[in-house]
Amino acid sequence: MRARPSSEIASIAEARALLGLSGPVDEAGLKAAFRATVKAARPDAPGGDEARFRKVIAAWRMLRDDQPAARTPDAPPAPAPSPWMPKPSDPLIIITPQQALKGGQITATVGAKTGKVRLPKGVRSGDRVRLKGAGEDGAPLQVPVLIKGDEALTAMGDDLYMTCPIPTRLLEDGGRLEIRTHAGPRSAWIVAGQQPLRLRLKDLGLPARGKHPQGHLFVNLIPSEDVPSAAEDLLVRFTRVWTPDRLAA
Repeated sequence: MRARPSSEIASIAEARALLGLSGPVDEAGLKAAFRATVKAARPDAPGGDEARFRKVIAAWRMLRDDQPAARTPDAPPAPAPSPWMPKPSDPLIIITPQQALKGGQITATVGAKTGKVRLPKGVRSGDRVRLKGAGEDGAPLQVPVLIKGDEALTAMGDDLYMTCPIPTRLLEDGGRLEIRTHAGPRSAWIVAGQQPLRLRLKDLGLPARGKHPQGHLFVNLIPSEDVPSAAEDLLVRFTRVWTPDRLAA
């Protein structure tokens, strides 16, 4: 086994605990756990924390390097992803995931400078855009973009993430789930007892741009007793349409 580099993580057990793992998993399970955990720890996300963000990445690297395939001489581990994070002193244009999806012109303020910005559709965090009229003598400034998550969506690299409440009964019995996404309603089938509680909706992430491929939308399912089942929701909508008052009219 090759020697591990120094890390903020003291042990494999600590790394698994940080990623919410109770034991060894395969490569796909490790990636899924990392995506969910690093998303929640991002400093630009609600409740995120820079120190925890770094530790989650360190934990993922340690567990990735501990995978059996990664220890064979003929299969060196792939380089770890390097999520772009700005320095505290960096000038930034902060946008929402919806603005990154649609692009268009916005007015942005950087320090004491305010100007017009035309966002290309599918801009990513770290991409630089022109802030018109904000430089000396009215020249444009090249300023990096940071996509800051909101209550509906967060962005990481090419992909978008959202949460969706799901009736507990549907998780237990399985069935069809309708998800209200930024691109309209989408249907997914839930398998009884499904784990992990995460779905991938293909090609609903940030649009392809330059070297960046089309991203995906990852949906974290949150069990809830307050969410009506599909049948209950249909009954409510049917009742609203065919009420006695409507029939009398």
